[in-house]
Amino acid sequence: MSSENDKNSPVAIGPWWRKSSELIYDNPWISLRHEEVITPAGSDGIYGKIHFKNRALGIIPLDENLQTVLVGQYRYALDEYSWEIPMGGGSFDQSPLSAAQRELQEETGLHGGDWQQLFKLHTSNSVTDEEGYVFLARNLQPGQQALEDTEGDLVLKQLPLKDAVAMVTRGEITDLISIAGLLAVEKLLKSGD
Repeated sequence: MSSENDKNSPVAIGPWWRKSSELIYDNPWISLRHEEVITPAGSDGIYGKIHFKNRALGIIPLDENLQTVLVGQYRYALDEYSWEIPMGGGSFDQSPLSAAQRELQEETGLHGGDWQQLFKLHTSNSVTDEEGYVFLARNLQPGQQALEDTEGDLVLKQLPLKDAVAMVTRGEITDLISIAGLLAVEKLLKSGD
């Protein structure tokens, strides 16, 4: 695997110093580096850093009756079934909006409409550089799904937004992007925007 800083010249990373960085694992979606560091307090340390090769994208589809759509699927990494907003990944050479529109149509068939970016977030910034965007999509048209092989067990659930928010408060939705997105839309609607 490749290594950076082989000449032992530390590189400043904010108040940290990176003494070395070694690529431990790499696939089309993520890479993992082991880094020797000097902490902000001046002590030697290590850091494991996961680099994501795509953006995370979440979409809250909302119709005129304040109905939304959740996606249910078994999450291999968690070994659990999960209810989430429609989401997926988008390459860095595509705008977050274009990638989110593609993801929504792939998973639900819904397309077109009016889109609003709600926010950008970092999902686990202590160990990853993953960047996510969450959108609200309204006035959508139905269409055909185009599921990927990993989504073969995907189930759609249409329900009132307030019921999806209640699932968050009951702990039935645990995905960070889904929680943040659903609560943001609830707040947006209460504020009248």
